[in-house]
Amino acid sequence: MDQLWAPWRLSYVTTPKTTTAPDECFICRGLGENDDRTNLIALRTPRSVVILNRFPYNNGHLLVAPLDHKAGLRDLDEGELLDGMKTIQLVLGELEELMRPQGFNVGLNLGKAAGAGLPGHLHWHVVPRWTGDTNFMPVVADVRIIVQALETLYDLLTPRLNPGD
Repeated sequence: MDQLWAPWRLSYVTTPKTTTAPDECFICRGLGENDDRTNLIALRTPRSVVILNRFPYNNGHLLVAPLDHKAGLRDLDEGELLDGMKTIQLVLGELEELMRPQGFNVGLNLGKAAGAGLPGHLHWHVVPRWTGDTNFMPVVADVRIIVQALETLYDLLTPRLNPGD
């Protein structure tokens, strides 16, 4: 049998899943620190943040979240909703130019029962898709193949999202 090596998944598998209080929320923790690269924060807008998904479903998988720790769409004010949608629009355009995907999945998992891994801090998933990116590996071996390191994506994407910096 062949083996696939994915050591970055170990911390995800072994980290206990607990409450999503703001002090335990990886989004809030990252926003409170000054090391955006370590926290994979690619962009901060006045009301939103863009984070590379540390455990991506596909190459280029990003999270767009409001800056404030809020759980649901009805918790967001109009400014947060608009900024979130404009930020999604921006990252879609940059990912299209940078990675040339043939489509995208953009969505929310609202609540634990809906699959939200972090139900306390609302976030949209932006997942680039290519024809054939779903193949036998996830079906037969429950394995996804990610061909680009997160650091490489960070280095390519961040300057595009922050052109004045």
